[in-house]
Amino acid sequence: MDIVLAALRAAGERTRLRLLALLGRGELTVGELAAVLGQSQPRVSRHLKLLCDAGILDRYPEGTSVFYRLADRGDPAAIARAALEKLADDDPVLVADRARLDAVRRTRAAAADAYFRAAAADWDRTRSLYADEREVERVMLDVLGPGPLGEVLDVGTGTGRILELLAPSARRAVGVDLSTAMLGVARATVDAASRPNVQVRHADMYHLPFAPRAFDLVVFHQVLHYADDPASAVAEAARVLRPGGRVLVVDFAPHDLEFLRAEHAHRRLGFSDREVASWFRAVGLGCAEPRVVPGQPLDVVVWVAARTPGAVRPLDVSRGDAPDAENASLVSSAFSASPRESASPK
Repeated sequence: MDIVLAALRAAGERTRLRLLALLGRGELTVGELAAVLGQSQPRVSRHLKLLCDAGILDRYPEGTSVFYRLADRGDPAAIARAALEKLADDDPVLVADRARLDAVRRTRAAAADAYFRAAAADWDRTRSLYADEREVERVMLDVLGPGPLGEVLDVGTGTGRILELLAPSARRAVGVDLSTAMLGVARATVDAASRPNVQVRHADMYHLPFAPRAFDLVVFHQVLHYADDPASAVAEAARVLRPGGRVLVVDFAPHDLEFLRAEHAHRRLGFSDREVASWFRAVGLGCAEPRVVPGQPLDVVVWVAARTPGAVRPLDVSRGDAPDAENASLVSSAFSASPRESASPK
């Protein structure tokens, strides 16, 4: 009863309900929320603290920024989500909040797009400043194993390098990207490799234009640190994943290089094993032991998860679970199996 009452008290205030409605659309920083609400950051921070203390929100400090989002689990979060379902979509206050949120995101997207346009022709060289890409690629191939990969989706394909790397083992490989400048570079890469089983498409990683169960492998290679809501991107990947399929995430370990935000449009300063495991767990994927590629100044981590109903116990990070030997063994056995033959998705 005390938990329920605390959640109701926390959510039962006008500004805090507006905050919940915004965070129901993805994770945001205090500054972004203050800009949308037209309130001071200290005031917004106090509201956010109450919501976190009640178990409704999760917070993720990163350098000088803190990201907030609705908690994935627990009764308080369930109560908040139930309250949000009762809000009318055409409520004037919420409509205005969403419009200001869209403006904040458009500004951010424009900055990222400008960066991508400037960096597209030299993207691989820029990325190599932070990690040895040859070693990262070697670890990726080692994790995936020698067998056929089936239908492969590369989300945020950038220059198309991952398509080039995986195409020899794929029945079909599709790369998607929201940046038309990057797609131009990817198309040139695909053309140069003369791979008829590879294609690139313009698409949003939050709304992939594919039917459910369309792919055997979905790859996020150095993509999610640009994402507003990486958990939602992983959930969308899980939607298009076949039974027995895998999701591969390659990204930075947590770091404090703040200049990457301003100079290179990074949204997040790396991810912890715990956070990535929580994304996988939320969509029913079992996570294997991550592989770390030491770099200078940044480490790169390769995470892989499989959809193996009845075989893999999803990690419960709320209980402090780690990828234990039993779970890792089950996942590894699933990874060793070749993708089943199936018709190409429409």
